[in-house]
Amino acid sequence: MSFSDSESSSSHGGEYKFFRQVTRDRLLFEMLGSTRTGDSKSTWKVLIMDKVTVKVMSHSCKMSDITDQGISLVEDLFRRREPMTSMDAIYFIQPSKENVVMFLSDMSGREPLYKKAYVFFSSSVPKELVNHIKCDTSVLPRIGALREMNLEYFPIDNQAFITDHEGALGELYGKNVENSRRFDACMNTMATRIATVFASLNNLVRKLLNSRLKKVSTSNSMQTRNYGLGSYLGFSPSELPFVRYRAAQATDDSTATFRDSIPAKLAAGVWNNILKYKCIPNFPQTETCELLILDRSIDQIAPVIHEWTYDAMCHDLLEMDGNKYAVELPSKTSGNPEKKEVLLEDQDLVWLELRHAHIADASERLHDKMTTFVSKNKAAQMQQSARDGSEISTRDLQKIVQALPKYNEQVEKLTLHIEIAGKINSVIRELGLRDLGQLEQDLVFGDAGAKDVISYLRTKQDASPENKLRLLMIYACVYPEKFEGDKASKLMQDLCLNSNMRQADVCPLEFVKLARLSNEDMKVVNNMKLLGGSSETKKTSGGFSLKFDNQKTKQAARKDRTDEEETWQLFRFYPVLEEVLEKLSKCELPKNEYSCMNDPSSTDQEKTRRGSVRKSHASPAPSIPERKAPAQSMRSRRTTTWARTSNSDDGYSSDSVLKSASKEFKKMGQRIFVFIIGGATRSELRACHKLTTKLGREIVLGCSSLDDPPQYITKLKLLSETEISMDALRF
Repeated sequence: MSFSDSESSSSHGGEYKFFRQVTRDRLLFEMLGSTRTGDSKSTWKVLIMDKVTVKVMSHSCKMSDITDQGISLVEDLFRRREPMTSMDAIYFIQPSKENVVMFLSDMSGREPLYKKAYVFFSSSVPKELVNHIKCDTSVLPRIGALREMNLEYFPIDNQAFITDHEGALGELYGKNVENSRRFDACMNTMATRIATVFASLNNLVRKLLNSRLKKVSTSNSMQTRNYGLGSYLGFSPSELPFVRYRAAQATDDSTATFRDSIPAKLAAGVWNNILKYKCIPNFPQTETCELLILDRSIDQIAPVIHEWTYDAMCHDLLEMDGNKYAVELPSKTSGNPEKKEVLLEDQDLVWLELRHAHIADASERLHDKMTTFVSKNKAAQMQQSARDGSEISTRDLQKIVQALPKYNEQVEKLTLHIEIAGKINSVIRELGLRDLGQLEQDLVFGDAGAKDVISYLRTKQDASPENKLRLLMIYACVYPEKFEGDKASKLMQDLCLNSNMRQADVCPLEFVKLARLSNEDMKVVNNMKLLGGSSETKKTSGGFSLKFDNQKTKQAARKDRTDEEETWQLFRFYPVLEEVLEKLSKCELPKNEYSCMNDPSSTDQEKTRRGSVRKSHASPAPSIPERKAPAQSMRSRRTTTWARTSNSDDGYSSDSVLKSASKEFKKMGQRIFVFIIGGATRSELRACHKLTTKLGREIVLGCSSLDDPPQYITKLKLLSETEISMDALRF
């Protein structure tokens, strides 16, 4: 297949591959698979990586995937390693001086550690490093390949990646960071990693040292197609983005600060890096997708409000280590419960199906799945007959034995998720989150005000300090004028004196104690001002006071979306990102608020608009008719169809279902990439999945980190610290 063939067979032809799949295929086939040439195709190799590239690999591939490509051992570049002179080595490393020196140390001299080295760099290599390698004449004959993979981001979802900057909030928005080394280092690394996303989606690699390695490189390229890369080349799209960013907005009484200009600075850094890739052969010279760069100030409610999906509740309410959760399952021998560590990730098809569903919907569907599975599974029925004392024939017994492995696996998977959902529902009841969740959403949509917050604090004295703090943070976002100047420090006193309480009954200090909010908690609220706020959430002062009457009009941070399908109770909230992406897809973003580094012509905009309105040919799954719910049910309306995939009777989304889902996206419009500086939320990730189906365009969410509310609050608390250690950011 020629590269021209590859271009004509883009993502709109053949099997559509989502962002994470493209990343995985590049690592496995274009990098590891390309080294299986000639007499080495059946030879085991050593894979050597640094701290960053091992994260890149682990976010995209399993160990079994790597082993299938002929890797027998994975090593750390900076650890002492035993010589393996009969084996070839693959180096996947960052293009730093330290890494190159270590590589040359391995392969130079009379006795190198390995027979031959295939070197792949994660991002663009400076010329001085290439020249440094050229100068070592003993190493050059031992190099089988020297290439730029341009892949230095970390996929965390089929449609999401992080740049792994956990401390981005403090390094970019903290006090006294302007023009500091850590500010520049964070910005430069983040820009480089974002740019590799677009270079990576181009299915070519840049070969280095062509004069010396041209013959080897050509041979490798020719042989690569025999080991799977040819089919991959057919469907990997090349991407060159329109780079848009949220422009600094100066208000009437203030000018834009350096923090307001951070999205513009990052956009410039990304664009400058992308320009380097335009010299790669066959890299697109005209824009093929869109990149929008935002920061956390666009929406400060989304990181702290309770999101009611199964995914968000798991990470918010359970003690999880990343995607790992330790759960206690009923013992098979009727003994003590068994402790088991599980991964909640895309390979778990039940998780994949239910993660964006409302927790009440997920619980209901899990029980329906288990009931349906047991009622239709022959092995389960035969086992039940055996327990009832009925006779079982030898043939039936054989069928039971044959079916048991699959039966047990499916039962365990469903039991696992039923246990997790049950645990979440128990925590919701214990913490009284239904009432809190209702108040949060009423605040956001203008159906509640300060009097309601006071009432909650008075009647829910046992609410956790974290939940009270999150409620106060939402209140501060909806009513920012109450936190101007020194008003934040007086807020508790104002609340006390205007809540129908006599000062003699409860003094301000006692009220703070009652609310269990310390000075550290109030620091979090004050630090929100360091991030600023979007033009949509900035309010004019003087429109609200803490004197209550029946005529008082409350403020709202969101408008109800009347065009949305019916959904569940406490599911009204949506992140600002959802509206922004819809406007971007329609080319309706205000130019004065969202600027473009490479401003598109009107013709380009029209092409983008046409691409954005392409719709999937697949019909949405039919919604299940409403059943009558008991009075205390969390449900008021049904789940939206985009979040409901087709079900199978065995409790899984079957392979055929996943294949049909892939076919739905065969004719997608241009990709949209959105990057959020300072961290993204699970509600924003959910919005990207939702809009991918709604708009017929794959939306890829990038962020410095994906934060759950406890993590975000910790980072915000540290924002005013002059020095932030990484130990303080470990959760």
